[in-house]
Amino acid sequence: MNILIFGPNGSGKGTQGAVVQKKFNITHVESGALFRENIKGGTELGKKAKEYIDRGDLVPDSITIPMILDRLKKDDCKNGWLLDGFPRNPEQAVALEKALEEAGIVLDYIIELSLDRETARKRIMGRRLCENDNNHPNNIYIDEIKPAEKNGELVCRVCGGKLSTRADDQDEAAINKRHDIYYDSVNGTMAAVNYFKRIAAQKGMKFIELDGTPSVKSVTENMEKALQ
Repeated sequence: MNILIFGPNGSGKGTQGAVVQKKFNITHVESGALFRENIKGGTELGKKAKEYIDRGDLVPDSITIPMILDRLKKDDCKNGWLLDGFPRNPEQAVALEKALEEAGIVLDYIIELSLDRETARKRIMGRRLCENDNNHPNNIYIDEIKPAEKNGELVCRVCGGKLSTRADDQDEAAINKRHDIYYDSVNGTMAAVNYFKRIAAQKGMKFIELDGTPSVKSVTENMEKALQ
């Protein structure tokens, strides 16, 4: 089972992606992590990518897509994979779809987690990190994972540990910049989503659109039903 997943920051894409990965025993492939792995490993593609990154330039698709294809061909992806973080615009969507086809790699599902921009922003700014375990979910804007309260202070709902915020989660300008890219239906990620939506039926792929507004559990249940 090979899956491409889309969703704005704050939509719960990481949480739902982890559910899919575990349930279907497939490999999570995240584009940002790929760059770091290749640069750290000193691969030829990593060296080329580093030149662009060091200059503050975007890494071109001619480097990014071969890097992704190399990763998808590794043994741990034979049972399936979940690709996250790419493509980010319509040009990349076209190039990725073509590259997968030429490589004989079948894309089975495209998942879009949809969420309005204001709710996504609030969810990002509502994240709270537990001092004991960052995987303990706490968010002041999501009822089912709201932090607990102790002596007038918010504490981790799981273990009672102290909570903190990430600086970038409170940077509205940075959040807006990321969302400007994602929600742009002409030149941004939503244009890439719409491209795959159009070609899904033609290519025998299944496009799954999930409302990210309900509880995490409800979204998970809807996603698992759609993937059966």
